[in-house]
Amino acid sequence: MIIVASSNGAIGIERALQTLKAGGSALDAVEVGIRAVEANPAERSVGYNGYPNILGELELDASIMDGHSLNSGAVALLRGFPYAISVARQVMDRNLPHVLLAGSGAERFAREIGAEARDEMLTDEIREVWRRRLVTSSATGEFPRLSDDSPLLGLVKLATDPERVQGTVNFIAMDRAGDIASGVSTSGWAWKYPGRIGDSPIIGAGNYADNRYGACACTGMGEMAIRAGTARSLVLYLQMGMPLPEAARQAMLDLRDLRGDFIGGMNLIALDSEGGHIGLSSGAGGSYIVQHADMRTHEEVEREVVTIPARWAQE
Repeated sequence: MIIVASSNGAIGIERALQTLKAGGSALDAVEVGIRAVEANPAERSVGYNGYPNILGELELDASIMDGHSLNSGAVALLRGFPYAISVARQVMDRNLPHVLLAGSGAERFAREIGAEARDEMLTDEIREVWRRRLVTSSATGEFPRLSDDSPLLGLVKLATDPERVQGTVNFIAMDRAGDIASGVSTSGWAWKYPGRIGDSPIIGAGNYADNRYGACACTGMGEMAIRAGTARSLVLYLQMGMPLPEAARQAMLDLRDLRGDFIGGMNLIALDSEGGHIGLSSGAGGSYIVQHADMRTHEEVEREVVTIPARWAQE
């Protein structure tokens, strides 16, 4: 039994491992671990009190995947429900003929199943951070009054705020039966354009699990993982016979082929079917965490760095 997670999963990793020890499945462990992060108001990129979009609205994305059946569930643009990972789990478990629900449909589904709701998803502190960010970017130095028909294209550059562009929680678990599950949850980029969906709820982009080979989950500039199919690519490289370190490096190297102005950071964690694990990052200083059944606490492991050019030179 093993849990691998992004470093911000530390608040939930021991609960996740206890779930496995108590006989819970890998899916149960992933959900429990991520819920702890979603409930943490100090975590600004996931769940309750995450950074909002440019209109000051919190939109949550999440996905979960069962490596045994390859079933999965996901939600995007979810408002008013702090535990996006649990709603995503129910999309899968309720045997819907769908994988992904978004926006008002996801919220309707959450209400129908009795998911825990919350009237206020942002603290006054985060609202003030959002307000100040709009003020500092305003040509007049005043807070712009935004309405449903306000033009927002000029504000899109705020969504690439280098201090807040990235942030997601990843969990991968293997239970005593050898089943693997992976999950991802995020509030997305701070100050994003309303309706933006990144890689977190996209199976094959930010999340993928297959008992036969392994699992991968990503965080960073999700548009890149969508374009390259990063999570699925890594698992496919494992299927082709590559050892985990080589498969992970190749999945990251694939991102070098992406062209355009918005080429940024990417991080991933991965687990193979034998319990081997790895974390990679396009920037130095990153780490991920791991905890086996016989460990009293989790261990922090340095991520290997695979550099991705920040921008292609003009030809």
